[in-house]
Amino acid sequence: MSPEELEKVSVEKVVDARGSACPGPLLEAKKGIGTVGIDEVLEIWSGDESTKQTMDRWCTKVGHEYLGFLAADGYDRIFVRRKK
Repeated sequence: MSPEELEKVSVEKVVDARGSACPGPLLEAKKGIGTVGIDEVLEIWSGDESTKQTMDRWCTKVGHEYLGFLAADGYDRIFVRRKK
């Protein structure tokens, strides 16, 4: 998705994992994804640069949709749509 599209995405829940290094944000995402409904979006905040690639690979592996990320002030906002 484009940055403009991501800004407009309706987010069901935000997981703040800015204080943890990989694999912390992934573990937080795994816990958080179960709290949103199918086709709803989880937003993960992470200051770890590798989280974007980790989330993309995890989504591909488990069947969720990686929507992309937006750079924020010192962290990334990563968007994942639950698909199952």
